[in-house]
Amino acid sequence: MNSLNFNIDFGYLEGLVRGFKSGIVKQADYLNLMQCETLDDLKLHLQSTDYGNFLSNEPSPLQVSIIDDKIREKLVIEFEHMRTQSVVPLSTFLDYITYGYMIDNIVLLITGTLHQHTISELIPKCHPLGSFEQMEALSIASTLLELYNAVLVDTPLAPYFIDCISEQDIDELNIEIIRNTLYRAYLEDFYKFCQTLGSTTADYMSEVLAFEADRRAITITINSFGTELTKDDRATLFPRCGKLFPEGHSALVRADDYEHVRAVAEFYSEYRILFEESGNNPTEKTLEDKFFEHEVMLMKKAFLEQFHFGIFYAYVKLKEQENRNIVWIAECVAQRHQTRIDGYIPIF
Repeated sequence: MNSLNFNIDFGYLEGLVRGFKSGIVKQADYLNLMQCETLDDLKLHLQSTDYGNFLSNEPSPLQVSIIDDKIREKLVIEFEHMRTQSVVPLSTFLDYITYGYMIDNIVLLITGTLHQHTISELIPKCHPLGSFEQMEALSIASTLLELYNAVLVDTPLAPYFIDCISEQDIDELNIEIIRNTLYRAYLEDFYKFCQTLGSTTADYMSEVLAFEADRRAITITINSFGTELTKDDRATLFPRCGKLFPEGHSALVRADDYEHVRAVAEFYSEYRILFEESGNNPTEKTLEDKFFEHEVMLMKKAFLEQFHFGIFYAYVKLKEQENRNIVWIAECVAQRHQTRIDGYIPIF
């Protein structure tokens, strides 16, 4: 991808996403939100941000779930506008961003139907960026093979699902294996696609997707302790890219507890710091929080470069974090739990 003619096809959208980025909630705004005593106060403070009157039609008493839905709706409108204005290869890149949400939606629907929830209950809980036509047919599948043949064969996720196909009935353990197998194939495919784009996009996205792959490998390992998942099965779920691949993966497969995972991270400076600064005490940040902080730092780096697609990925991820921050503060306000209200992750 040549930066000399980048602006011919992508200049408008790059300028647009940089404008969207300037509207991300700042630290001063978060400090104002933390002073709120009710969700209606929060609504008033959000009006002074880029969100404006997005809650103006919502009656009192306001619910946290409504705030969450409306924040998500605003992101979807912005993303869909960029998607409809884009041409290849940017349109393909934006499609790849949505595949992660599609995977989450599939897992949510399978889990919900397994617990006897109806599809009409579950569809509104799905992320709109990951919606697809065949979603409502998921309830008819009782085995992984049926799920593939009836639903997923006509979706972009079909190639990722090949390793999951079996006659096994769907249960809790299978669902987690499905999620991680799909994510592994998705990250590997996205990584390869970004390499074909070359230039700054390839360099930046390689770093970002390597971090995402490593985070998943570490999280899968920690979450597998005390479950029926064998070490051999664990190894098949790790994305085959990232800084931990392959030596770190081999070490993670042999890990038996959290301290073993920490020992593996010691050999990778960026991950060693995250483990050192995390803890399980109420006053300490969790490892998950530290991963989110590191992700925010990586996403902000995207806007220091020009003529690349990484800013679109970074913007969506920063808006996700902003959503989590506002919902966290809103939950604390609603529950009058002021002691933990500063547990959000600042962006700018």
